[in-house]
Amino acid sequence: MRGVAKYIWFFIFIAFIGGFLLADMSGLIGMGVSPTTTVAKVNGEEIPYIQWENLTRSLVQQQEQQSGRSLNFDERRQVEEQAFSQIVSDILLQQEYERRGIRVTDQEIIDAARFSPPPQFYNTPELQTDGRFDPAKYQRFLESPVARQQGLLAQLEGYYRAELPRNKLFSQLISDVWVSDEKLWQDFRDARDSTSVTFVAFRPSAAEIEAAVVTDAEARAYYKKYDDRWVAPGRAVLSIVSVGRTPTAADTAATVARLRALRAEITSGGTSFEDAARRESVDSVSAPDGGDLGRGPRGRFVSEFEDAAFALRAGQVSEPVRTQFGWHLIQATERKGDTLAVRHLLLSVQQSDSAATATDRRADSLASYAAGASEAARFDTITTRLGLLVSQVTVVDGQTAQYAARPVGGVTGWAFSGASVGETSDLIDDAEGYYLARLDSLTPGGEQPFEAVKADIVTALKERKAAEALVARGELLLAEARATSLEAAATKAGLTVETAGPFTRLGFVQGIGFYNQAVGAAFGLPVGSVGLAPTDEAVIVLRPDARTEASREAFDTQKGTQRDRALESMREQRVRSFLEDLQASAMIDDRRAAINAQLRKQVIE
Repeated sequence: MRGVAKYIWFFIFIAFIGGFLLADMSGLIGMGVSPTTTVAKVNGEEIPYIQWENLTRSLVQQQEQQSGRSLNFDERRQVEEQAFSQIVSDILLQQEYERRGIRVTDQEIIDAARFSPPPQFYNTPELQTDGRFDPAKYQRFLESPVARQQGLLAQLEGYYRAELPRNKLFSQLISDVWVSDEKLWQDFRDARDSTSVTFVAFRPSAAEIEAAVVTDAEARAYYKKYDDRWVAPGRAVLSIVSVGRTPTAADTAATVARLRALRAEITSGGTSFEDAARRESVDSVSAPDGGDLGRGPRGRFVSEFEDAAFALRAGQVSEPVRTQFGWHLIQATERKGDTLAVRHLLLSVQQSDSAATATDRRADSLASYAAGASEAARFDTITTRLGLLVSQVTVVDGQTAQYAARPVGGVTGWAFSGASVGETSDLIDDAEGYYLARLDSLTPGGEQPFEAVKADIVTALKERKAAEALVARGELLLAEARATSLEAAATKAGLTVETAGPFTRLGFVQGIGFYNQAVGAAFGLPVGSVGLAPTDEAVIVLRPDARTEASREAFDTQKGTQRDRALESMREQRVRSFLEDLQASAMIDDRRAAINAQLRKQVIE
């Protein structure tokens, strides 16, 4: 039963935040922020800084253990948001339990712990018999000394004190969810009815859009009508420089020479391919298996690798082969017809020790003078002294920064972690090199004022008005098409006839759009008749040419399964909407930005 213990830790993490990190571990004493400092209030209930920090540390530790590396600033900020959201959600749920009078008895907890173990236990091999969860083994484990030593019963109690009231709440929320046969039939038809159309589209030109007049009152009315659309993430402008870890031609030559030496060692019998791969290959997935990539036909690998592999005889080892992943030695271990079993040994091209040392020294010079500096001029001084190219990039909160056409993790997270305009980051590094960034401007995210989005609103309204102005032309074509044919009317007017389909009500239709008036007309008009459908982007005159309707018999055959899926989706949506509304209506005083800025200021000083 001791083997079960390793599977409990994940369960422990979910069930408990852990309050054992005290002030002396937090590093907050003397910095104006203490473990009890309120980081936020949720409907008046305070969240102490240490609670948020503890959960964040636990989540960070979990992710770093899973990935085998430290998290960068971007990833750290995502974890901080996850921790904060989890704490806020827990508080709101507790408040809702109180409001609804939801309680959990000790007996309910005991029964749940005994007969409804957490999901993680179902996949624990030690609790399975013939590959299936064995309740008897689980019961014996609960009564074992290991369970007592690990504190499992207390952990289960904590888990179910949180889980059972949540389940009761959600059961109340979804108790009246139902879907009628009529709704199921309509959904079935929407997904399976299909039609094909011939159409002519009147689309406004750029000049027509520009000529459309939109008043300030119209733009403001649109802004108020769709007030939930004007929420934008924060944006920042950064100056950034890099010291790259770019290998030289000599580094590439050294890698190739190393592979040739390994090939000679293998072909001479000095070592086996498997042992060389285990010892040398940087492919962490295949190296423990001696570089084994399995057996299969063409189509599994990039073309350079595959061409070289299929040119080998069974047992033969290739010369060094270059791909986007690095340089390979490839061995064909077995060949039967078009099927090939292969092993490979992968080396990536790295800087030589001397070049890497020079790069590190340059990065150290950059960091020692400007990293963490609050004076903007220090960044300019050191980058000029080192002859580094300064680039300006715009970053969006929550998105990885793009620099020199590649992502650089950590830059965005630093910019939105409380940094002040003019401040320089600490040295950030990845596999490509070292980076230093200065914050030049910062625009907070959130609800955008009218003036900030006015230009976008005016453009959208201009496009709509320009399309509306084409209705008269569409009506003339429609009258001519009804008198002759759509093709003849289009030819007479010098217009292009297009076709589309078959398509359903739910899919995007090239030239027509998605879920708009034209799609509705394509299914609403009788086959062979011509109609007009204005949309926000165009005016479309169309004729349904063919239509296939869904089978009622096929619907009846699968109705039960469809209802189960629909109910599951509707219940999930009901709960999701409830939680979103609960948070949207809550009074949340979030002080994290100010606290982070204060902490950064104290560190710099």
